[in-house]
Amino acid sequence: MIKKIDRNKVRLRKHARVRKKISGTNERPRLNVFRSNKHIEAQLIDDVKGVTLASASSVGLKLENGGNIAAAEAVGKAIGEAALKAGYKTVVFDRSGYIYHGRVKALAEAARKAGLQF
Repeated sequence: MIKKIDRNKVRLRKHARVRKKISGTNERPRLNVFRSNKHIEAQLIDDVKGVTLASASSVGLKLENGGNIAAAEAVGKAIGEAALKAGYKTVVFDRSGYIYHGRVKALAEAARKAGLQF
């Protein structure tokens, strides 16, 4: 009998393991990424206060297809601009257990192009 692997459980275990070590502060917030099949979202989070400082998503940008690399680049650019507008230049990147490839990588590089440092 073959045991089926639940990929989301594996991802959540990775995310919990990483979150033990990294956290966002007011000086250097955490840039969190959430990816689904249809959309991608990013948030700047201050974990000390437990507050979301800025956010961007493919839903909020009203993109036709939120599940591709072009959408990830648009969300990355939007979160980078929102972070700079709020006065944050450096962040801690939290990929939430996802592999740094494809849409996650595109979002990160677009945020760097917009002016964020991580």
